[in-house]
Amino acid sequence: QVQLVESGGGSVQAGGSLRLSCAVSGYTASTYFVAWFRQPPGREREGVAVIHSQGHYTRYADSVKGRFTLSQDDAKSTVYLQMNSLKPEDTAVYYCATDTLEDGGKAYNYWGQGTQVTVS
Repeated sequence: QVQLVESGGGSVQAGGSLRLSCAVSGYTASTYFVAWFRQPPGREREGVAVIHSQGHYTRYADSVKGRFTLSQDDAKSTVYLQMNSLKPEDTAVYYCATDTLEDGGKAYNYWGQGTQVTVS
């Protein structure tokens, strides 16, 4: 069973930094995507960033490009989202999700529980 657990959220002042972690486990294949989404208060969920399991592909939303950086550890057991120069509009619940490609890449089929990020 694929599992994802987010951590690292908190409250920071504008201009500060946080590093979110997504611990992943249970994959039966080596090719998949891990993505970060966020849902600001009163707004729809939006994509933030995505990384391929082998690390050769990353994408960022325009709103975070140049400020947020994805990475993963050598064992590929944790995906990190380094968030710098945080703005109040970055305030949201951040979710880690994975697309295992079992359905041909139609949807992110596993999700973490979310972690709150508050910027003031």
